[in-house]
Amino acid sequence: MPELPEVETVRRGLEPAMTGNVIVGADINRPDLRWPFPPRMAERLTGARILALRRRSKYILADLSTQETLLIHLGMSGRMLVSGLMLGEFHHHHPAPEKHDHVVLHMDSGARVTFNDARRFGAMDLMATGASHPLLEALGPEPLGNGFDAEHLAARLKNRASPIKTLLLDQRIVSGLGNIYVCEALFRARIDPRRSGGDLARSEVEVLVPVIRDVLTDAIAAGGSSLRDYRQTGGELGYFQHSFHVYGREGAACTNCGAPIARIVQGGRSTFFCNACQN
Repeated sequence: MPELPEVETVRRGLEPAMTGNVIVGADINRPDLRWPFPPRMAERLTGARILALRRRSKYILADLSTQETLLIHLGMSGRMLVSGLMLGEFHHHHPAPEKHDHVVLHMDSGARVTFNDARRFGAMDLMATGASHPLLEALGPEPLGNGFDAEHLAARLKNRASPIKTLLLDQRIVSGLGNIYVCEALFRARIDPRRSGGDLARSEVEVLVPVIRDVLTDAIAAGGSSLRDYRQTGGELGYFQHSFHVYGREGAACTNCGAPIARIVQGGRSTFFCNACQN
């Protein structure tokens, strides 16, 4: 599933095609994805100008001139692809429709934004701008925002017996983090993912917070990580996967010390780490 860097990369890729432009037509090619689409979705989108594109955790939010906000979640395999837009020297021509093109937005600029989702675990919904939404209500602070700092994380880890890896995946503690970037951040911070969150010293938390920010920033700069389905809005792969130190590298030599990378399962998710460096 795309994590914060992939979603932020997609949001930035959508901006030239969407922000400030009007949706002149919306093709809704099925009644649902993970959940049913909202009533009269095509009618409510058509004629709306997109005032701003925001990201909250792993969700993209498009604020419309109709005082509604379009919520987009990519799910496991969702892609937002832009075509018909001139970007510098490159023109992305409209491709032939594909089987899993479930929502197509036609912009007044001539651009086309297509939501393709083979597994249909993605979602789209409409809500009043500024209103709460069940998918957003319990989210913790953004890891790249001012609300996420050592004081916040230390307070949320206090007296917690669960492993630090599991706690960092809890979207109520910090939003947007997923398996890839938690593994990579814990490696860079040299923290054993099996340690109880409440066991971390304040000095370790003060190291971990900026490391998390650095990992996410590096991943966004690299266009995210393409492991299976993820693509940028022009169809390009992300390339942060070429910079992984531990994720997906079970048995390979640690880039720091040469010891073999280990893999365990925590909370049903694979955890990759170096036994020598992270102790």
